[in-house]
Amino acid sequence: MSVEQEREVAEASHTLERALIEVKKVVVGQDAMVERMMIGLLARGHLLLEGVPGVAKTLAVRTLADVVGGSFARLQFTPDLMPGDITGTRVWRASAERFDVERGPIFANLVLADEINRAPAKVQSALLEAMAEKQVSIAGTSHRLPDPFLVLATQNPVESEGVYRLPEAQRDRFLLKVDVPYPTGQEEFTIVHRMSVDPPTAEQVLTPDDLVRLQRTADGLFVHHSVASYLVNLTVATRSPERYGLGHLQEVIELGVSPRASLGMLAAGRALALLRGRSYVLPADIAEVASDVMSHRLLLSFDAVADGADPRAIVREVVAAVPQPSVATREDPDGSLHTQPLPVS
Repeated sequence: MSVEQEREVAEASHTLERALIEVKKVVVGQDAMVERMMIGLLARGHLLLEGVPGVAKTLAVRTLADVVGGSFARLQFTPDLMPGDITGTRVWRASAERFDVERGPIFANLVLADEINRAPAKVQSALLEAMAEKQVSIAGTSHRLPDPFLVLATQNPVESEGVYRLPEAQRDRFLLKVDVPYPTGQEEFTIVHRMSVDPPTAEQVLTPDDLVRLQRTADGLFVHHSVASYLVNLTVATRSPERYGLGHLQEVIELGVSPRASLGMLAAGRALALLRGRSYVLPADIAEVASDVMSHRLLLSFDAVADGADPRAIVREVVAAVPQPSVATREDPDGSLHTQPLPVS
């Protein structure tokens, strides 16, 4: 990578650090969630945030929208929601004697689908075309969504009444699934002190055009073929676990992850490397995002679900079993850094 490209990566990393600082001015703790949201922005991937009410899921998405700029829409999913309430519909204009298209709230840069599992599958599927193709179809006509476009959905994992499980195809459209835990005692003390009277607000750091440039910078990060082979081995290990000494998982995993998981780990690994200020992707970057990319894509057997098997624990077991390639680095006299992942012996 040239000196100019290295400088571009350094500037992008600095800008992203400023954006993260602004978000963390408002959101106390939840560093992993905030970082994963930024990864989703850079990788053009949608996020599914799962956690009990009150752990700052909606606040984090709103704050991120303030920092990034652009248009923002919040969709509160309810059982009586209709697909047209999301995508839009045709409206008869009596004065003009014609049908006009009324675009729905999904025509925004950042869309918050709050409590997505409260709406039935018919409504959830209204997001499929938007998330996959960046367009929606209204009365047989396709309409492009703005660029950038990102869906951040939240769901409550503890309630079982009045909620609908996301279909497999819907879950597969999310790049990352992030579990949002309770804050620690110290973090909750800070929340009480900071948010009870005069909550802080975040300042805008980016514009949609800035975000598009950062996405292109992330696209250009170097990925060695051995790192690409490593992430492919991770996905293959979920389909043929016996090849990696994980024969006991054959009775646990009904279906392994699809190639979309490989593409997701590659994009998320590049985004994480850019956040860390590097122009190249390390195997450790792939290992770090593997659980968030693959856990929601695994289809477990009936017995495994009945026994309460944890998909994240299964992914961690796969990551531990698949060997990482070693990485050697050297610095040239001009200051440029080169990496050479070494093949596993």
